[in-house]
Amino acid sequence: MRILFYDTKSYDEYSFTRELSGYPGVEIKFLKADLTRNTAELSHGYDAVCAFVNSDIGTQTVRILHDNGIRLILMRCAGFNNIDLEEAQRLGIRILRVPGYSPEAVAEHAMGLALIVNRKMHKSYLKVRENDFSLGSLMGFNFYQKTAGIVGTGKIGAAMARICYGFGMKVLAYDVYENPDLKDIVTYVTLDELLAQSDLISLHCPLMDSTYHIINRETIQKMKDGVILVNTSRGALVKTDDLIEGIRARKFFGVGLDVYEEEAPNVFEDRSDEILEHSVTARLLSFPNVMITSHQGFFTREALSAIAKTTLDNVKVYETGAESANEVKAN
Repeated sequence: MRILFYDTKSYDEYSFTRELSGYPGVEIKFLKADLTRNTAELSHGYDAVCAFVNSDIGTQTVRILHDNGIRLILMRCAGFNNIDLEEAQRLGIRILRVPGYSPEAVAEHAMGLALIVNRKMHKSYLKVRENDFSLGSLMGFNFYQKTAGIVGTGKIGAAMARICYGFGMKVLAYDVYENPDLKDIVTYVTLDELLAQSDLISLHCPLMDSTYHIINRETIQKMKDGVILVNTSRGALVKTDDLIEGIRARKFFGVGLDVYEEEAPNVFEDRSDEILEHSVTARLLSFPNVMITSHQGFFTREALSAIAKTTLDNVKVYETGAESANEVKAN
């Protein structure tokens, strides 16, 4: 099988090439350009394409891929809200993703963001570099014996719950489906109860119609004053304008974001020489209690290896024609 690999970074090529020896018959062409309707034409002569969560796989892109003979889209990520699933299914294109790679990688990054905004480490780092060793504006609070609220308790949310429990926190959770593996450490409550009681709220749910802008003006008002909010899941879980309004109203002690609504043109790109006019990113970065990272929650050696292996395993499943739990279909 010939695969055209879009939006290649050096670490992608390294991790996939390292695994390829175990998959004879699979050939990968690595391409720096991302998958959009303008670059989909490059897929002519290939059997499958491999894309990422920020790729533009809308209706026109899917149709061009189909016309070029593509019958398989490999998503090297868990997310798939950037794909026109109905059109892909109508045209007979299968979509296989990587639903879990290293839950601990993302959960550890989420806790890292929480710790940074709590203990103001991003500010302390800059102060000390300027030989300013004063402690003004650096006070945080103990997580020990505080309450953590985990929204979404799949693999990543469960890993975050265990980390919070290890910190000595009381752990509340909200999910449509309760995770039985967490029964000894988590108390499931309604979303309103979680919002009202949590000192730290961490988002770990997929982006669906029911979770789109789950954090908005109304839900923010239900939170404790001085709460810490962390999002390492999907940017559109949070309505950014309402978040900024809440930050300005001093509702949050700190906000840690690895994802945000405007991230698509920024993800993994060096835009240091650009002026980001009318930018949500720039507005968020103007607040001293906000920490933003560049969609790097997954970025560990272990996670990259797991992503490559699962993606290539998906190829084997596709070639046999078998069903897969990793397949994404339109509802």
